[in-house]
Amino acid sequence: MNLKSWLSAGAVALAAGYSGAAIAADGEADIGTFSANVGLFSDYTFRGVSQTGQEPALQGGMDWSHDIGLYAGLWASNVDFSDGDDAHLELDLYAGYSGSIDKFSYDIGAIYYSYPGADSGRNYDYWEVVPQVGYDFGFASVGLLFAYSPDFFGGSDDAQYYEANVEVPLPAGFTLNALYGHQAIKDEVTFALPDYNTWSVGLSYDLGELNSKLANFSIGATYVDTDIDTATCGSESCDARGIIGISASF
Repeated sequence: MNLKSWLSAGAVALAAGYSGAAIAADGEADIGTFSANVGLFSDYTFRGVSQTGQEPALQGGMDWSHDIGLYAGLWASNVDFSDGDDAHLELDLYAGYSGSIDKFSYDIGAIYYSYPGADSGRNYDYWEVVPQVGYDFGFASVGLLFAYSPDFFGGSDDAQYYEANVEVPLPAGFTLNALYGHQAIKDEVTFALPDYNTWSVGLSYDLGELNSKLANFSIGATYVDTDIDTATCGSESCDARGIIGISASF
């Protein structure tokens, strides 16, 4: 989920300019690669906090990428903040540049989070810049991520998010992943939550291992939690919970 409008537009325009200039070996313009994804999950959790009131979420997105490292895309999910507002959709736009040097990878991107239908006075829309790095040890991949917003969700001023994550490929099509993150918010009163920590552990399975016709499909289960108690959260949206889902990419 997770480019404010001017930054997003600039990045996408840059990407479009490069794709038009790139020339394939056969002399035809290389416009890059397009892909799509869709998924159904028992909950939509963003940094440990449910965005759907612990209800199911239908999500999907479209992506464009180019061999020179540029990428852009959009992603959407239903949301329910149980605040009486008309925001039932989150629509994210993002763009960036990624690359690798041997087993070291890097990515610098920006994301614009929008909530069509929400009262503009709630200041839900915001953007973040998100640099991240990773290293593939073969038996496991580790990553570090930092996200910064000058005016976070709800108009809660500066916010920073720090995350360390790991992904471990297992036999028979299984993948284990885990993360630990810290969300810091300058205006905690407006955001209605204090700075907090979140963590998760998940296991996914490639259904292509069962049948080649299901090669684009995967299922997964994730345990998510935060150190925010129910009273502080104001609901069970910050409590420990399990999430299951199925997704497909094309």
